[in-house]
Amino acid sequence: MNSTLIFENISNPSLLFFILGILAVQIKSDLEIPAQSSKFISIYLLLCIGFKGGQELSHSGLDSEIFYSVLLALGLAFVIPFTTFQLLKPKLGAENAGAIGASYGSVSAVTFVTACSFLDFESVNFNGYMIAIMALMEAPAIIVGILLIQISQKEKGTSIKKIVKHSLTNGSILLIVGSLVIGMIASSQQAADIKPFTTDIFKGFLAVFLLDMGIKSGKHIKGLIKNGIHPFVFSIIMPFVHGLITLYISFYITDNPGNQLLFAILGSSASYIAVPAVMKESIPKANPGLYLPMALGITFPVNIIIGIPFYYSIIQAFSA
Repeated sequence: MNSTLIFENISNPSLLFFILGILAVQIKSDLEIPAQSSKFISIYLLLCIGFKGGQELSHSGLDSEIFYSVLLALGLAFVIPFTTFQLLKPKLGAENAGAIGASYGSVSAVTFVTACSFLDFESVNFNGYMIAIMALMEAPAIIVGILLIQISQKEKGTSIKKIVKHSLTNGSILLIVGSLVIGMIASSQQAADIKPFTTDIFKGFLAVFLLDMGIKSGKHIKGLIKNGIHPFVFSIIMPFVHGLITLYISFYITDNPGNQLLFAILGSSASYIAVPAVMKESIPKANPGLYLPMALGITFPVNIIIGIPFYYSIIQAFSA
């Protein structure tokens, strides 16, 4: 891995604020971001990335690259939950294995946004359709995870229609899809009029949000340790397995390094927002003290600190 790239990533102020959040928890500081402020910043980040993606998408037409990208996204949303379920069911039970499978088959919008910020820092472009790809992966993975649980236990559970509706009406998904559409509709001049809001202050808000995520991650790590070594090892190793396989496949779909990195992140990240909301209602027996710390406490920081520069260094090596 390129040592210069690692240093640039570690010295990135947004990442340093994330590490500061983890440190604050470890030294038992009372540092915290008010819940409403955190929610507003989350809304802001998703709005901006969706809007800018829509602008990019409006300038590109449909082609075979987009078609195969959609197929890869849907494939990930089905395969990752299935393989995760098979690996973890013997140790953790069907409910927990299904919930974890849904989490890892789905995506982390914040990890995606951070990767977009990294690409911007490296002056690397990516196509706007990648925003749509990210949104597309959320619902199928959740459906597969719940169906695997129901099939394993031979029980009739929540209807697929209800699961899909809950997934698609999730605030994060609705916002990023809606922002994407608005970005596609808006003209270049109209987008330029709000650029100070959508672009100029983006990195500052991202730094504050990652500080908050660092605090949340630090709090969840301790809870994960209580569940034994298997979830801990899985949440570190398997995201890299998923990310590397996805990255390899993406080389055959797109020549754009930015798209390739985002595909790797989509394959390696795990949802800790939409999935818990759905699982709480649909599979209440699944332990949120297991799948939530795995996604947020371990996989999220590993992707942010190591994963993004690691995948990008591989892309650079193959591009040389």
